[in-house]
Amino acid sequence: MGKPTGFIEFLRELPSDRSPLDRIQDWNEIHQHMPEDKLRTQGARCMDCGIPFCHSGTLISGMASGCPVNNLIPEFNDLVYRGLWHEALDRLHKTNNFPEFTGRVCPAPCEGSCVLGINNPPVTIKNIECSIVDKGWSEGWIKPEPPTKRTGKKVAIIGSGPAGLSAAAQLNKSGHWVTVYERADRPGGLLMYGIPNMKLEKEEVVLRRIKVLEDEGITFICNAEVGKDLPVETLLKDFDSVVLCVGATKPRDLPIAGRELKGIHFAMDFLTANTKAVLNQSSNGNFISAQDKDVVIIGGGDTGTDCVGTSLRHGCKSLVQLEILPQPPQERSPDNPWPEWPKVYRLDYGQEEAAAKFGDDPRGYLTTATHFEGDENGQVKAVHTVEVQWEKNEKGQFIAQHIPGTEKVLSAQLVLLAMGFLGPEQPLLDALGVDRDARSNVKADHEKYVTSIPGVFAAGDCRRGQSLVVWAFNEGRGAARECDRYLMGSTDLP
Repeated sequence: MGKPTGFIEFLRELPSDRSPLDRIQDWNEIHQHMPEDKLRTQGARCMDCGIPFCHSGTLISGMASGCPVNNLIPEFNDLVYRGLWHEALDRLHKTNNFPEFTGRVCPAPCEGSCVLGINNPPVTIKNIECSIVDKGWSEGWIKPEPPTKRTGKKVAIIGSGPAGLSAAAQLNKSGHWVTVYERADRPGGLLMYGIPNMKLEKEEVVLRRIKVLEDEGITFICNAEVGKDLPVETLLKDFDSVVLCVGATKPRDLPIAGRELKGIHFAMDFLTANTKAVLNQSSNGNFISAQDKDVVIIGGGDTGTDCVGTSLRHGCKSLVQLEILPQPPQERSPDNPWPEWPKVYRLDYGQEEAAAKFGDDPRGYLTTATHFEGDENGQVKAVHTVEVQWEKNEKGQFIAQHIPGTEKVLSAQLVLLAMGFLGPEQPLLDALGVDRDARSNVKADHEKYVTSIPGVFAAGDCRRGQSLVVWAFNEGRGAARECDRYLMGSTDLP
């Protein structure tokens, strides 16, 4: 694939991002585009490796290895190298309904399993993917393609996040009438309100694609919470099938002393209100502001990073991010071999911005909060912390042990809890009466997706637990395939 000797001749190169100190002044996308000739050179680095692990889409040691939607990566790399951009877009859309989303927010497990990455920097797969679809939009190649025939079957999809959108797109292609219910005021779910605008623009990227889906015949009904605004009995009666794509939105709390103090918020409450304010062009204070505050973010991961970037754009006074795990190594450790996802130290966009403003990576590793301290008005004013070390208990389980003498007190007027999610919210699932697993997720086998109620399917985080956006796309497509099979007796969906 690509130029036979390209992986030897050319070095890995990515487009430069906007300057950290410049970009924290606005909510615009942080990335810049790369010239076409350089993109073709990067496509030329894709080697004829024989077995392209990059699109394997499997789990190794509990982490994604290769592309979960099985993108035809060597093929589109080769087409980009040859300047055949329209054909590259066609290849990309065969497996991925929304490459402009994954090309921006996916952590690129494909690159972690690139064969070239065994002993050299891997191919810039993610950037090439994003460049292909962006060119498709700019050239006007992406247009509504409604199905030529309708089956007469009606499908309701609950939730318009990644899983819901991919299920809707696929079921609509099969000719079913698809209605997507979303409890928020705009469609997109996590893509709309869980990811900040500077990482994924809403009007120009998310809503642009949703407009195409609407023009293809999909109906989106917002401000509609199923089980509250719409009885589940009505849904089951009016539709031939239902697909649950409600996500895993129950946040993990930190029940330590002082948790009831004002100024302590879940990360998603902070991010959601902020994005609404940005979209509504509102500065009326109807969101949680970090302006002129000492901010402490508890938890790492993408959500914690997004809280960092958002707080900086508000104009916070200082910022610390607490991570209970150790700092990853600079290079793969022996117990993390290729093609596993490389667990190495990364300076993500938010930490890069914090370092540019305050002088250093804001993360403090192997550290946890012990209690919150408030002032006379019940407002948080400090976070008490301690360093930890991981040791095995009598059952062989690793637990975090406090290290005496390492206690610190951090000034904080805003604390954001970004410690992940425990599973889907339960009221809707209780109303439906679907079976759940030991982790409170909807019980439905992978690759089958059918719940304990015939005709009701589940996909995405509400089935598998908190995971990557690209896994939600995988599950939404899979649930659409099985739903189509249920409705029609057979299916042509992949």
